[in-house]
Amino acid sequence: MGLWSVPGGRLEPGEDDEAGVRREVMEETGLRVEVGPLAGVVERPGPGGVTYVIRDYHATVTGGTAAAGDDAADLRWCAPADLARLPLTEGLLETLTGWGALPA
Repeated sequence: MGLWSVPGGRLEPGEDDEAGVRREVMEETGLRVEVGPLAGVVERPGPGGVTYVIRDYHATVTGGTAAAGDDAADLRWCAPADLARLPLTEGLLETLTGWGALPA
C-alpha cells in the first residue's frame, strides 16, 4: 500500500487483453486509450502457490479526464527520470527499463 504503479488488474471471463487494458485504464484513471504492442510479461508468486502472469502493454491516451479511481489515492504523469524518486512497487522501474519501455 502507498506505492506507485501502473494501472492494471484481472481480465474478466471471456475478455481479451486489449479490452481488459482499455477497461482497467478507464476504471483506474478515467482515461480512454488505444492499446499498443505488448511491452513485456512478468510472473509474480501469489498466495497458495498461484502464479500471476502480468502482461503490460504500451498505450496512447485518446480521451477522458484523468482522475484516480477508487482504489488509488492519486494519479500523476511523471517524466521517466522522476520515477526513481518515487516509492514504486517492487521491481517496477527495473522491469520497465529492461523491457525498453523507459530509457535506460
